[in-house]
Parts: sequence; structure tokens; C-alpha cells
Amino acid sequence: MSATIEVSGLRMRYGDRDVVHDVTFRVEPGEVVALLGPNGAGKTTTIEILEGFRARSAGHVEVLGEDPSSAGEQWRARVGVVLQSWRDHGKWRVRELLAQLAAYYPDPWDPGDMIAAVGLADHAGQKVATLSGGQRRRLDVAIGLVGRPELLFLDEPTAGFDPAARRDFHGLVREIVAEGGMTVLLTTHDLDEAERLASRILVLDGGCIVGDGTPAELAGLIAGDDEVRWVVRGERFARTSEHPARLVSELYGRHGDELRELEVRRSSLEDTYLALVHAAEAGR
Repeated sequence: MSATIEVSGLRMRYGDRDVVHDVTFRVEPGEVVALLGPNGAGKTTTIEILEGFRARSAGHVEVLGEDPSSAGEQWRARVGVVLQSWRDHGKWRVRELLAQLAAYYPDPWDPGDMIAAVGLADHAGQKVATLSGGQRRRLDVAIGLVGRPELLFLDEPTAGFDPAARRDFHGLVREIVAEGGMTVLLTTHDLDEAERLASRILVLDGGCIVGDGTPAELAGLIAGDDEVRWVVRGERFARTSEHPARLVSELYGRHGDELRELEVRRSSLEDTYLALVHAAEAGR
């Protein structure tokens, strides 16, 4: 099966500076991929090229079998986009706006169902201009999803969401992906969100891909031994170990009920991400 996104040697140059340089990756159908990177890493530029909103300087890009820079309206109808920000249609009511947009697609979600799914059922009759920032963000997500896209781009999708809304949104994305096989490419600064949603993570820094894999695979590339921490008779100890389970067993055998506050700390996605970015920056 052809890749949903195929990028090879992507380059974006402004004047004498490369913002994106030799970026190469594939996204397979049904994958949820997170694109991580510090500010200025080239994430937004890369996403805009894939969405067809920006012309690249060089390289091969194919999205849903077409070049985004020249794809037509039928291709656009297969793609959903949730931007970081957009100009609101303030005088429209939520239900009216979503119903109007849904009418442009061949097989949209029911606008009422989509409004309920993003938690705006109680605000369906409100004008967009009267919504709070978090409520407008939920509407952004509904607009990106209402056309039932094959591929969804999410740019900082839960910015402005409270913890409950963020959890509900994560569940919604997982449900839609599981039911319809939708492919998702998202950018986020929330590493917990990336780990919860993404089956694979790309780390972009300095315009280049510096990491590509599942969270576990990336951690395996750079992580050292796990750290075991414990307390005995009020004194704190810590030791790294390649075999933490064996060390824990030895500690129980040696200290028994005196062993307190036992903790095995494994490398987190944050540790992995920071190590990859620092290594890339040190190499430049």
C-alpha cells in the first residue's frame, strides 16, 4: 500500500538560509505521527508544505498520491486541517457554520454529532464571536474533522483546552482513527500528548530530522541504564542498573520491611526529546 505521506530531500530556503534541509520521512495509512521540535525547528514550514499552503524550494513531496503544490479540490476534500489560529467567522452560529462547511464534502460527519463530540452541544446556537478561547479551539477541531478526512493535520490541537477537554479530545482522535483508519500528523509542545496519541514520533531540529521511531525505540537509542531509588532507615540511595528488577529483588532480600520509597525511574519521552535536541545542537 502506498504511503499517505512521502517526503524525500525536502528543502525550504529563505535567502541564504535553509529553514528545512534534506527532510525525509514516510507516514503510512492509519498512523498517528507526532512532529516534535523546538521553536524555529521548521515544523510549521514542513506542515504548510504538506498541506499545500507553501511552495518548497526542493525535494519530493507526495501526499495522498499527489503533489500538494499542484493538487486540486478533490484532493483538498480528502484532507482535514486544524491550524494554530484562523480568522473567525464571528457572526455565524456554531451549528450554522459547521453545517455550511459540511455541505462542501461528499461524505461529512453529521454536524450535530461532531458538535457534541467536541463538547460544544450546549453552545451550538451561540455566535462564534461569543465563544471562549477554549471553545473556539474545539470548534477549530470540529471544522477539521467534519469532512471525514483521510488525512488530518493537527497543529497544536489542544492549545487552550482544560485537562478534561484535552482527555476527551484524545479519546475522540483515538476513536476516529480506530473506526475509520484516518491518518494523523500532529505538531505539539505537549510531550505527554504526543506519547498518548502518536504511534510514532519525528523529532525535527535545525530543519533536519534527528529522531524517528516509537517513544520506546527513541529511548533505546539514547537512554542509559534505569535508575533505582530507595530509602533505608531514613537514608536515601540511588543506583543505575541495566537490570533494575534484579537489583530490586536484591534490595528486598537485603533490607526486607526496612525498604521504603522504592522507585524505578525509566527514561521518559521528555528525557529522550531533550537528549536528541541537545545532541543535534552540539553537532552543529
